[in-house]
This record gives sequence, C-alpha cells and structure tokens, in this order.
Amino acid sequence: MNDMTGGFPVESAVAANMRLLQDVDVKLTVEIGSTTLSLRELLALGEASVIELDRKAGELLDVLVNGTLIGRGEVVTVGERFGVKMTELVAPEKRG
Repeated sequence: MNDMTGGFPVESAVAANMRLLQDVDVKLTVEIGSTTLSLRELLALGEASVIELDRKAGELLDVLVNGTLIGRGEVVTVGERFGVKMTELVAPEKRG
C-alpha cells in the first residue's frame, strides 16, 4: 500500500491540513441546564424570577463546539470573568 499523497507522506498531509484549520473560528457554548416552559410561564417571568433547570447543583456543565458535545467541565473564575475548567472529554465516536 502506498502511504504517499501527492508526493508527501500521509502524516505530512494530515499535519498540513491541521495547520490550515487551526485559525478557523468555532462557537464554544457552555450549557448549565435546560427546562421547558409554557408560553404562559414564560410571559410571567420578571426580574426576580427563578427558573429551575434539569441539572443538580455541583453537576458538570456540558461544553459544546458548534452544537456538538465535546466534554464536560466546572465553572471557575479567571480574574473577574467566568471560565470553564475541562474535567472530561467525550471520545469522538461518542459525540452526537
């Protein structure tokens, strides 16, 4: 079997492709939970309203890239901002 692609070893072609993709922007989303509300409940929300989510306090947050779950993490503070400390990664074959 020939492991050459266009005169370059396959590994070099993969590395070159990865270098090309390194600067592509992706959307990273951190999801703390979700819930379903009726339109009546939604319209009744005010500034002091509390919306209960489907996740327990202390559970890991879902980290998604372009809508695909890639891992889970926990909230941390970085200076005066929030951040996410990755605690586990989802194997590519298990991503949905």
